Amino acid sequence: MRKLLALIAVATVVFAATGNDKRYQVFGVAFYNLENFFDTINNNGKYDYEYTENGSKKWDGEKYRNKVHNMAYAISQMTTKATPMGPAIIGVSEIENITPLQDLVKDPALKDLRLQIVHHDSPDLRGIDVALLYNPRFFRVLNVVNSRVVVDGYPEFKTRDQMCVTGLLAGEKVSVIVNHWPSRSGGQERSNYLREAAAKRVRQTVDSLLVDDPNQGIIIMGDLNDDPFDPSVAEVLGAKKEKEDVKEPGELYNPWWKTLDKGIGSLAYRGQWNLFDQIIISQYFLGDRSRLTFFKNEVLNFDFLKTTDGDRKGYPLRTHASGVYLNGYSDHFPTEIFLVKEVK
Repeated sequence: MRKLLALIAVATVVFAATGNDKRYQVFGVAFYNLENFFDTINNNGKYDYEYTENGSKKWDGEKYRNKVHNMAYAISQMTTKATPMGPAIIGVSEIENITPLQDLVKDPALKDLRLQIVHHDSPDLRGIDVALLYNPRFFRVLNVVNSRVVVDGYPEFKTRDQMCVTGLLAGEKVSVIVNHWPSRSGGQERSNYLREAAAKRVRQTVDSLLVDDPNQGIIIMGDLNDDPFDPSVAEVLGAKKEKEDVKEPGELYNPWWKTLDKGIGSLAYRGQWNLFDQIIISQYFLGDRSRLTFFKNEVLNFDFLKTTDGDRKGYPLRTHASGVYLNGYSDHFPTEIFLVKEVK
């Protein structure tokens, strides 16, 4: 118990900023696509039969338990000296329902953190959802709103709902919008309109939040299935590459643009890195460090999450690849931003 209390104290009080003698609180905010985190039960009406014992993946109890533990272990490693208990907030995607999340947070690798879950069943045809995990020591939920993505001219289109969780982080009001935008199935250009519709819905949510309370921070996170420079993100959502261009409360900063410029991505396809897993912040986080302020961002491409040989060497180590069970983690690396707040 003393060790746990000591960790809490370090995580919420002490951080020496480089180049000065000020002290800061540090909070991690992460996102992780858990790649087909399905239970073993066939959900009638959903396209999930392959993730059952008799389906093509032969998804039995042992494989499911391996997946739970692997994802729990990956999340347990998201620690730093300044955040020894890991991220305060973790958005996740590709969750079939709340059951895998309940098993995840009870896994021995995570159970001491007592992570809490915010989940909502989406209309997605495969039954996959987004969700939010959070450490109640650092974040307190005030409100949850789920928004449907509507595509003009396609009233029957169904995808993941967007989850907006508003709460208090370090005593400050923050709204976190968790996303999993439509895929590039059928080709990027042919499917652009779907992600642009999702981006439009997020933009509407951001504007509505700021009308309600202009003095709050907004974080947009998720697997956007587009890179920072693609039109859905850069134009429709309006997430900018340079901090200096973000001047008004409703404007957004995307730190991952420069990360991808360096050749660092969160997933790879046919020899090319993409950075679909983004965490975008409002102007609120670019100001005075007496309140929560953006410090840095990282792709958490830990060695144990990587494939070690073959054509996919260095790529994320998946649960399955080319129909073969690999007992890996995910086809995406997690991403994280760090927010700091001066201790007075």
